[in-house]
Amino acid sequence: MDDVPALCLLINTAYRGKESLKGWASEGELIDGVRIDEETLTGYISDPNIVILKYTNQDGEIEACVYLENRGERMYLGMLTVLPTLQNKGLGRQLLFAAEKHAVEQGCTVVEMTVITVRDTLIEWYQRRGYHLTGEKQPFHPGGKFGVPRQPLELAVLEKTL
Repeated sequence: MDDVPALCLLINTAYRGKESLKGWASEGELIDGVRIDEETLTGYISDPNIVILKYTNQDGEIEACVYLENRGERMYLGMLTVLPTLQNKGLGRQLLFAAEKHAVEQGCTVVEMTVITVRDTLIEWYQRRGYHLTGEKQPFHPGGKFGVPRQPLELAVLEKTL
């Protein structure tokens, strides 16, 4: 729980706003508003089925994180986040590997996620790591909970068998 403010800052910096545009994984041109708030993040951390893995530097500062939700045989992966100025240095790949390892340790056989369909570069990044599009699409989160889209958006479901 002590990490909630730092995690919120990291996630919002990486996904939205001017600072996010320094990295390649920004949603800043697609969605306005915050990606996450402290109340939602606190709820996640309080849920026994959810784990947030974090990567810290040698000074103890959080530079990357990922959300994992155990759904029985499936592990849902979301919010894979790397500080924009550190993207393209392998942190995301390391965190994805750690997430998959955690899923196996929890008895999961599949990791699944959703990615905004127009984020071709990000989808291709996951495909190079063994994920594939299932063909299933979901509507973007209604009600502005994770931001307000500037255009109609859909989420593509990707998965990887472990």
